Amino acid sequence: MFLRIDHVGIACHNLEEKIEFYESTFGLVVVSREVNEAQGVREAMLHVADGEGGTSYVQLLEPLSPETAVGKFLAKRGEGVHHIGYGVADVSKAMAEIAAKGVRLIDERPRHGSMGASIAFLHPKDVGGVLTELVEAPRA
Repeated sequence: MFLRIDHVGIACHNLEEKIEFYESTFGLVVVSREVNEAQGVREAMLHVADGEGGTSYVQLLEPLSPETAVGKFLAKRGEGVHHIGYGVADVSKAMAEIAAKGVRLIDERPRHGSMGASIAFLHPKDVGGVLTELVEAPRA
């Protein structure tokens, strides 16, 4: 079902500082910046590698306010890994297959994600405490 690790989402207090760190320390390059009002974040996608299943990224997430999901995460846990996104061929199909196995879905249907992807989240309590995102890349 999973084609690749699409991205690792990392919550941070200051997006610009974290971008500078990842660029200067690991040589990663920003390929996209977005403000996602619906999710309450300012984000940057940094290219890690290309593989057979597609491209992998680090996604840096800065909350737009303390009341957002990422803002609450930072207040409770501090900076660090927020979620893992897995690439899938068809997010709706993957959601149905996973739900049929008893895993709760946070999203009832796919929604807009970074760089035009279709995404859906799985409940972390059903996935070993890990907030898990399904990511279907936009069609070329």
